[in-house]
Amino acid sequence: MNVLSHNKRFALVVIAVFGVLTTFAWAAPASSTKFTNLGSIVNTRHNLTQQPIGAGAGWMSLSRNDYGEVCVYCHTPHGSQTLAQMPLWNRTVKATTYTVYNSFSLTQTVVQPGNNSLTCLTCHDGQTAIDSIINMPGSGNYQASQTTTQNNAFLDTWPGGPGSSFWGGHGTLSNTPATLGNYGECMACHSPSGDQWGSAAPNFDTFYIGTDLTNDHPVGVTFPATTGSGTDWNTPAGVVGSSLYFDVNSNTRMDKAEIRTYEGKVECASCHDPHGVPDPANGNQFKPTFLRVANTGSALCLTCHNK
Repeated sequence: MNVLSHNKRFALVVIAVFGVLTTFAWAAPASSTKFTNLGSIVNTRHNLTQQPIGAGAGWMSLSRNDYGEVCVYCHTPHGSQTLAQMPLWNRTVKATTYTVYNSFSLTQTVVQPGNNSLTCLTCHDGQTAIDSIINMPGSGNYQASQTTTQNNAFLDTWPGGPGSSFWGGHGTLSNTPATLGNYGECMACHSPSGDQWGSAAPNFDTFYIGTDLTNDHPVGVTFPATTGSGTDWNTPAGVVGSSLYFDVNSNTRMDKAEIRTYEGKVECASCHDPHGVPDPANGNQFKPTFLRVANTGSALCLTCHNK
């Protein structure tokens, strides 16, 4: 007999009392028709308004606000944050010191992640809820103070928001009742090591980077100045200001499908485009994990590395 943990039994009781669901079921992975990875970001997992189909439908609304807009979880045309130079950035940006990559064979300087990595890490380091934004949709839904602390009180003003639900609200431990352990944390359900893991929940371990970056490709690392024949590096043909790019189609323009540096450094966005990059070789379905270059045959790696 499968014995539920104390936390799971407690959640079951709460669900039954409030009529959220008549039976207890873990969120099933999203249907392939929900995330087709075709056309635009609307059809990808970066569209945070979407809910899983079937038994899992409605679960996400217990831990985050559904603002009904795709772009607002990251961007706003007015009232964006001013703590970092990010593109009309609408998310809380916390002051964080990351443990950066290091290796005995590393010849280049590695510093703290730059803005083109922090845009990704404001979700993927697991410190900030996916609905923690500054300017909510609609008139008057603006958090005037620029702060590095997630403002749960402000987030709870959105109609139908999770508030202090038994899930913890907004996916953060700080808002979680002690009786529920890590229920408010995304990885409590979405990791095999989580205390509420269920086999039907999608495993997000790969996407949960955390603040220790020592097991990931270095970001904030300076691209070598000496490249080409006799070195381990290919030479980027394109230059825009202090940024370099591999001009694959020779049109002298930095295109979505081209690897690049930012101010001479490799960042998350050097290899990934969060909006998706169509792959003509695969029916224009977006390349896996929002890559700019599909890594078939290590094509992504060999763009920069001459091995």
